[in-house]
Amino acid sequence: MGYPGKNTKSYETPKHPWQSVRMTEELEYLKSYGLRNKREVWKAQSILRNYRRSAMELLAETTEGELTGHKKQMSEDILNRLKRYGILSAEAELDNILALDTKSFLDRRLQTQVYRQGFANSLKQARQFITHGHITVGDKKITIPSYLVTKDEELTIGYYVNSPMQKENHPERPVEIVKREIQQIKEVQDDRRRGKRRGRR
Repeated sequence: MGYPGKNTKSYETPKHPWQSVRMTEELEYLKSYGLRNKREVWKAQSILRNYRRSAMELLAETTEGELTGHKKQMSEDILNRLKRYGILSAEAELDNILALDTKSFLDRRLQTQVYRQGFANSLKQARQFITHGHITVGDKKITIPSYLVTKDEELTIGYYVNSPMQKENHPERPVEIVKREIQQIKEVQDDRRRGKRRGRR
């Protein structure tokens, strides 16, 4: 148990800070998922590492025979948890945990889901909507971009009932942004047509 009131790290930092391959991979995650900093990558990697470690320990036990008692319950709990989050398929076994990667967990972040479901026009905007309290999961307002969304919760993501984003004609809604972009394209095309007509005269 840590000292009361003292924050403890929920992730492991890299043992070797200057590794070009790892650093390039982390930067790719930052861009692809709109993460704020590398700590968010390290947290996802730490979660993955913990699941892999547990899976390997349980798989080592299976070499001596079938899992029973506490070990069997622990195996079922891990598999059910990962299946509930949609990280593993319904038919997956312990071996499949070893094939998971960091993306498997980054894909389940609320920020990623908000963007992919069309509630925001970009990953950066998705993060902003969440932290400003515009997004709910079910009936609960969530302000944590790294919140992991279960398969059941995935269908309940929406705008907060008192949020101005509820208005369909709000200028920051993705649909309205697309409409503005289409209108701008039409205006540019019209200007070009007018220019061609003047040139013919």
